Amino acid sequence: MEEKLHHNAVEGSEKKLLRWMMVLAGVVTAALLVSARIRMAAGFGLGAAVAIAGFWWLARAVRSALDAASGGRAKRKGIGFFFFLRYPLALGAVLLIYKTHWLPLLAVLAGMFVPLAGAIFESLVQLSTWAKEP
Repeated sequence: MEEKLHHNAVEGSEKKLLRWMMVLAGVVTAALLVSARIRMAAGFGLGAAVAIAGFWWLARAVRSALDAASGGRAKRKGIGFFFFLRYPLALGAVLLIYKTHWLPLLAVLAGMFVPLAGAIFESLVQLSTWAKEP
């Protein structure tokens, strides 16, 4: 029973998390656009895009490592580059925004929390699913 719950929870979780992240980023960006906060929307969208790209790069690196560990062949080139440079790239984007004042820094930083919000939403969905099972 426990193995079944674990398998159901893990199956497709990466795609679900990415979907939640994109939906949340889109909804908040659209709400900011509707409220005529163009620069805030652009900052939030940029921060969300950087954070979602970082999550995607991490997921690819983990998938490649697991494939290699299970005797498969790692098919993706450049995984190590993005795995080790994703935080410096994100920091570089934040510093660029900070130095140029091109977009509101707080909006960019708020957008970078989209993966956390996506994980919380997916956790709530999983908990509600488990609570309904007999």
